[in-house]
Amino acid sequence: MKFNIDQLKKKIIYRSNYRGTKEMDKLLGAFTNTYIDKLNIDDLTDLEKLLDVDDNTLYDFYNGIPSKVELKDNYINSLFKNFKYLK
Repeated sequence: MKFNIDQLKKKIIYRSNYRGTKEMDKLLGAFTNTYIDKLNIDDLTDLEKLLDVDDNTLYDFYNGIPSKVELKDNYINSLFKNFKYLK
């Protein structure tokens, strides 16, 4: 079975826009829309893993608040941490 990158992108876009909290819907939706077409397959896989993290942990990570959960130091997490969300 051939891997379909377009299917993965659609899945990521959906999951980033329908998180459960409106704040994370907007933040992750904007982040994903900004970078989705610039990412390679490894980065997309890391982004999919980032979306597996719960909203509270992601919010804390984004805002530099210490959390019990450690996120890997990789390109996607760094990109997300430094993303400037403009309302």
